[in-house]
Amino acid sequence: MVARATHYRIRPGKLDEFTATLQSLTAAIDKLKGFRVLLVLRGEESTSREAMAISIWDSAEDMKDCDNDTFYYHVLSQLIGCCESFSPMHEQDVLVGKFANS
Repeated sequence: MVARATHYRIRPGKLDEFTATLQSLTAAIDKLKGFRVLLVLRGEESTSREAMAISIWDSAEDMKDCDNDTFYYHVLSQLIGCCESFSPMHEQDVLVGKFANS
């Protein structure tokens, strides 16, 4: 399994739009081959504009294939539009992973 991690700094007043855009992304990403889970975490303070997204995939190939999905790419560009800045996406190997049984 592999993970993709990205950090975002959300523009003032754009948290609701950022969250709504993420909700539309979850509908699309759930259908992509090899997708396991998406977590989006917000900073410790309730007023924090920092967020981190972590997605888990069966393989690096599956993760990279999602970049070619037009809906995923479109939603991702909308998400970035809600942000002042974002880090490059980092690929990392998952050393240990445990997900609840569905």
